[in-house]
Amino acid sequence: MFENLQDRLESAFKTLKGQGKITDVNVAATVKEIRRALVDADVNYKIAKEFTDKVKEKAMGSNVLTSVSPGQLMVKIVNDELVELMGGAVEDINLKGNPSIILIAGLQGSGKTTFTHKLAHYLKTKKGKSPIMVACDIYRPAAIDQLKVLGQAIGVPVFSEEGNKNAVDIATKAIAHAKTHGFNTVIIDTAGRLAVDEEMMQEIERVKKAVNPNETLFVVDSMTGQDAVNTAKTFNDRLDFDGVVLTKMDGDTRGGAALTIKYTVQKPIKFVSLGEKVDTLDVFYPERMAQRILGMGDIVSFVEKAQEHYDEKKAQELQKKISKNQFDFDDFLQQLNQIRKMGNIKDLLGMLPGVGKAVKDMDIDDKSFNKIEAMILSMTPKERSNPDLLNGTRRKRIADGSGNSIQEVNQFVKQFEEMKKMMKGMQKMQGGGRGMRMPFGR
Repeated sequence: MFENLQDRLESAFKTLKGQGKITDVNVAATVKEIRRALVDADVNYKIAKEFTDKVKEKAMGSNVLTSVSPGQLMVKIVNDELVELMGGAVEDINLKGNPSIILIAGLQGSGKTTFTHKLAHYLKTKKGKSPIMVACDIYRPAAIDQLKVLGQAIGVPVFSEEGNKNAVDIATKAIAHAKTHGFNTVIIDTAGRLAVDEEMMQEIERVKKAVNPNETLFVVDSMTGQDAVNTAKTFNDRLDFDGVVLTKMDGDTRGGAALTIKYTVQKPIKFVSLGEKVDTLDVFYPERMAQRILGMGDIVSFVEKAQEHYDEKKAQELQKKISKNQFDFDDFLQQLNQIRKMGNIKDLLGMLPGVGKAVKDMDIDDKSFNKIEAMILSMTPKERSNPDLLNGTRRKRIADGSGNSIQEVNQFVKQFEEMKKMMKGMQKMQGGGRGMRMPFGR
């Protein structure tokens, strides 16, 4: 995500590296490169020019402190302008009303149905809501069945009426059903088309008028770039929606939609979807996104994901085992599974400052952990709790049982022992473990 834009901006900032002060000449060259980078990222030229004009104006009006280089100052100015361009502050979803009614709109293939179920899971697990999903996509084959399967996977019911081709009727009945059955949030998944057409717009307008939603969200495929922005404008002119959802942000997207959709339609981006899994829906934070675009990482999001899987009691138990040098393969496997729950490993590493660029071209596959897991599960319970038992014969059996070579098993065991020593050393540095907290431990 934004990798090419990140490289281009970094290249632009190099123009100011080593410069003692900001001048008309070096700022002009840097700003020109920034504008080219934005246009290549599918940002409308007019918006890119307006953006860089602001950057240039602020840069030329700034007195550079002796402790801040011109390059650092330019990065800060660009960061601030990116945050402003993408909306400034985070805007939460409106959940007023009982039930809260959320209407989902967008073109076919934009990811509406997948987002609907991700949103239901998010509201259920993170907001404590009791949602119900409504199948109002009455045209796409198997759309209702798809939503039911997704709903079953997360324990959220789906309201549908087989054979009913009146979306307004289905939506109004669903709200009545929610009121009588104790559901406090209704999420309505509507039909999309391959392109904007009058019939589709009229139907979604009728549904909106009938249900009077607290929140209307427009779902857009971020990989379509500037076309996504144009589609959003068309929908907004007719629906006056409340916010935007950008899907497929983990794909090969140049970023133009994320950067300019707020500027174009004057509606905030509220969510971004970063993958297929149900827990890959994130609230959109303009400041964090700007930092990631500029290669600064997103440590706040990383910590938040870690905290979601943090268990104080388990962490304290783990600390005691480390302090007594009793950390074993079962503990290691438990920690490994916690990291997996946080999401895609490469995306997680990309949130760490300075790491994203380093791992950009590396083939980091979550499946690589399967090898380690297979080795550990090929051990007996006694071997897992007593790593010192692993002699040559046992290691050969583990290699055969896990489908790995004896060299791979030896390498893993060696790395495990080195990690134990490092963890033990960290405990000693922090006074026998007082105050130390492992990031995971459930």
